[in-house]
Amino acid sequence: MTVKLEDRPIEQVREEVIDKLIYHYSHGVISAEAFERRLDAAMASLSHQEIVDLASDLTMNVDDQFNNRKQQQFSINYASSNIPETETMINVLGGSNRTGMWEVPKEIKVLCLMGGADIDFSDAIFTSSNVTIKALCVMGGIDIKVPENVNVVTKAFCFMGGLDNKAPSIANRQAPTITIEGFVMMGGVDVGLKRTIKEKFVAFANQMKSAFSSNQR
Repeated sequence: MTVKLEDRPIEQVREEVIDKLIYHYSHGVISAEAFERRLDAAMASLSHQEIVDLASDLTMNVDDQFNNRKQQQFSINYASSNIPETETMINVLGGSNRTGMWEVPKEIKVLCLMGGADIDFSDAIFTSSNVTIKALCVMGGIDIKVPENVNVVTKAFCFMGGLDNKAPSIANRQAPTITIEGFVMMGGVDVGLKRTIKEKFVAFANQMKSAFSSNQR
């Protein structure tokens, strides 16, 4: 029995249409301009029918190769590791950063006294599904970048300072959760995405287009 279109979860419908847009763009069926225009509409629309209509003229179905590459591109990196459960970052009149493919411990302690820290989880390898950042920030700042498929919880106390969390925090239950707690005085903690969802879709589409072009040579 086929479920009515309007009764299906709209995010599932949206994902299927975006997959078709990426697939057809990578195969040269639609132009880059048409792909981005339709992608914008698919991401913005709240109508099941409007979303489906964006791919109504696209006849090919995504294949296993596409699904496997998508899984690799959008999945969180998990790995078991023997690294210490706690890492400490101390920044006094200076700064430090964690970026690239680094192994994330269960707990990160960050002290910023007239200094700063940059922590980028975008390509990080998680060793635990729950990560806690304990921050003490006085006249300093912490900039945290996260991928779109993690949950972020903020519990910090701010006095003459602030914590700005722009992460969407709508990931599924299997996604890791980053909890930020601590004290911020005359300083700030900023949490946000390194790349927007659209930017990641476009980057993936261009990767698929390059891969398909290489296979045709």
